[in-house]
Amino acid sequence: MYIHYPERIWSRDEILSSPCPIPAVNGIYFWWFKSIPDNVPLEKCISFGGLSLLYIGISPDKKGKPASKANIRTRIKAHYQGNAEGSTLRRTLGVLLSDESNYPLRRVGSGRRFTFTHSGEQWLDQWMQNNAFVSWVQHNEPWQHENELIKSISLPLNIQGNLHSFRPVLTGLRARALQRARETDIADESATQRRFHLP
Repeated sequence: MYIHYPERIWSRDEILSSPCPIPAVNGIYFWWFKSIPDNVPLEKCISFGGLSLLYIGISPDKKGKPASKANIRTRIKAHYQGNAEGSTLRRTLGVLLSDESNYPLRRVGSGRRFTFTHSGEQWLDQWMQNNAFVSWVQHNEPWQHENELIKSISLPLNIQGNLHSFRPVLTGLRARALQRARETDIADESATQRRFHLP
């Protein structure tokens, strides 16, 4: 599948505006970054307008989900305003940025969920507002092209099916962050609340 450079790239504020500019359809979405952690390699990554393409996603994620309500609108909004439990992109970014944010991955609630706590997710919201942008293409069967795209484009932040040299580094960082969270007390978030904007 040939990757066209997007006509435009959208910011978090634009995506979370009303009405949302993203159509509620199947498709592929592309994440472009302005500033990234120093250890993320940019060699051979696609660039556009001073931004680097580092991650792609699809929705729905597989064929045979006729009842699924997932689409590119719900998935992109979940990455922008959800938390690390429901967004692998947010977990990756939060882990890579934990030294800068001072919000490591933590167990929250009953202890079965892992996020960066309310405050840490808010910090990540702001970081994404400043540095993470998105574009998309509509495609009725995006799962037909996901593996091809990941194997043919340098995408250091993708994990599943990715042969990029940064993958083992990233998976190691995520695994260590998860292990530290398991070994740390459940975060007390009773004094803080986060306002969620649901899709």
